[in-house]
Amino acid sequence: MACAVRKTSLCIRGVKPLCLNSLSSRGLVVASRKRWDEEPHRLATVRRSVTTHSAAALVSKAASTHWTSERVVSVVLLGMAPAAYLYPGAVLDFSVATALTLHGHWGVGQVVTDYVHGDLKIKLAKSVLFVTSMVTFAGLCYFNYNDVGLCRAVALLWGL
Repeated sequence: MACAVRKTSLCIRGVKPLCLNSLSSRGLVVASRKRWDEEPHRLATVRRSVTTHSAAALVSKAASTHWTSERVVSVVLLGMAPAAYLYPGAVLDFSVATALTLHGHWGVGQVVTDYVHGDLKIKLAKSVLFVTSMVTFAGLCYFNYNDVGLCRAVALLWGL
């Protein structure tokens, strides 16, 4: 009967004395001995490099932070809806303009990431998205500054 044992799986599970054994400290061994004085058959040792601070880990952290901020903006927008109706004002108007623009930019950005293929097309689509988001934010800020504001405009539309 043969049994293949990987050294790292033994060490991870807390079996430290086996890691100090000279036979198992050389990688993967096959224990198929009938006599204790025979040398065990060795399989090819697979060595892999594990880095904890790689670029992939940093990208994953940035993606996690981005995902969290998207969820925070979505929850804040849910709270802004009744606040905008009950307490309309300039601060809330600009906050709604900022949150709506960010929410729309991130949402359409995910659609672009999922459905646009090809390097040139992706760059063009992201550029168009960035310009559209900037124009949207500038237009909402212009409307807030020179007109009644977003909150009162929505209240006026509901009053029709």
